[in-house]
Amino acid sequence: MKHLSILALGALLAPLGAQAETLTFAWTPNPQTPQVDVAIQKGYFEDAGLDIEFVAFRTGREGFEAMVGGQVDVTFMAEFPAAVGALTGQEFSVIGDLARFTGSRVIVNSAGGEIAAPAELAGKRIGTTIGTNVNFYLEEVLADAGVSAEIVGAAPPDLVPALARGDLDAIVPFPTFYGAAASTLGDDYAELRVPGYDVHYILAASPEMTGARAADLEAFMGALAKADADVAADPEAAMEAVSASMQGAMSPAALAGMWEDVDIGLKLDTALAELLVDEADWVLSKGVVKGEAVSLDAMLANFAPDALRKAAPDAVALP
Repeated sequence: MKHLSILALGALLAPLGAQAETLTFAWTPNPQTPQVDVAIQKGYFEDAGLDIEFVAFRTGREGFEAMVGGQVDVTFMAEFPAAVGALTGQEFSVIGDLARFTGSRVIVNSAGGEIAAPAELAGKRIGTTIGTNVNFYLEEVLADAGVSAEIVGAAPPDLVPALARGDLDAIVPFPTFYGAAASTLGDDYAELRVPGYDVHYILAASPEMTGARAADLEAFMGALAKADADVAADPEAAMEAVSASMQGAMSPAALAGMWEDVDIGLKLDTALAELLVDEADWVLSKGVVKGEAVSLDAMLANFAPDALRKAAPDAVALP
């Protein structure tokens, strides 16, 4: 695990005379979770009596695996690892949904010909990262259009260069690569925005956090709920906080453009559980994981809404 030196973790220490509870949080500064940045900036974790130890992983899947392995208490990730975790019987709880990316798209190199509708993807060579949520999205797009295509697997950083070379007709990368695709392709950049799948940026916690350390989890979610209200009240200030956490890698203006496709706000509802069930079914259909299908009730058993419900009752919509 690599500790984040860019965050002033010393600022999160409890006041003198108080014994703060250490909570290890797998999170990396990113554009989609401003609640965390605001909570850090305003000292909400400190106010809640928590000493947050941040650790960074290259992917949400790695953070999830570290949490399942007992290395971290809470992890931030896109929702897909939770579907696989439920399918394989891992012990964890989904405790909150911070934001939803609503701008999923297929990116096209128009130098190889225009593609104006999903049906025109038929027979094309389309790159994506196999076994991930973007692969799931691509297959949903093709199925809904009633067409088939040649799906080519590639590592995330390799997709944009392959598209630019003309090795691929289109790609479905992770959203973090959209900007690189646009700048690399220039006038040849084109996209198909096909609705139907939103990436959920969620929080998951270890069994200890929902059990013996439930009070610490309530404090953690309370701090995030307070920050969530601040983000809603003053998004411009939240953009400044995110830009600072990212050391200027994204300007507030760039964030404003990105957030047009991001539904920010803490919640936890049945729609997320239904998506996870669909993703688990898809994983089973690929033969990557052997097991039994996960019912909606079984998926909901992996949700722990109590901490969020206490912090923000209206944010929870579960049976």
